[in-house]
Amino acid sequence: MSHTLGIRQAQKQKTRQALLDAALGLLEEQSLSSLGLREVTRAVGVAPTAFYRHFRSTADLGVALVDEALGSLHPMVRTTVSSAGDSDERIARAIELIARHVDAFPAHVRFIARERHGGVQPVRKAIRAQLARFAEEVKAELAKDPEAEGWNDEDLLMLAHLYVDQMLITASLFLEGQESPDASEEERERVTRLAARQLRLISIGRRHWHD
Repeated sequence: MSHTLGIRQAQKQKTRQALLDAALGLLEEQSLSSLGLREVTRAVGVAPTAFYRHFRSTADLGVALVDEALGSLHPMVRTTVSSAGDSDERIARAIELIARHVDAFPAHVRFIARERHGGVQPVRKAIRAQLARFAEEVKAELAKDPEAEGWNDEDLLMLAHLYVDQMLITASLFLEGQESPDASEEERERVTRLAARQLRLISIGRRHWHD
């Protein structure tokens, strides 16, 4: 009996993941607010009623995509602001990690970039919650740095949000570079240099905040 239940559970998880993957593919060409569940189930090859065994609505599916796109990134985000190495090393490490993630998961990055300010309120809320969690985790890492001495929690959190916002901007720039008609290694280098300058500007402001 337990073996049968295990097979059913595995099949259910497989179908759920297929629905997520199909939705992500369809969202390359449209926003979540215009996505119909019948489109998704047709792409997977299951009946529309099967959708409701996994998600309450397309908004619920969108929230699951947010968790899939951002939920696994928390260790990476913490690593980008780790106190290991000097400022330039941290910046180079952060940009490299972001570029690799965009290369590996462009559809997820595109989905977050579009839906962060999109028309589906539960999805916007889910993205905000994940970004707020990132900021809290970045703040905790920043607090370990000797440069944080004398900073209060409010200012540290403000700085953490600046870093998180810049990470999103950098990811979007790499994504745009991939999609441009003249995408090239030269364009990638241009984005890398720009992102490094922007992060250095935040770092300089950080060092002189209490002057």
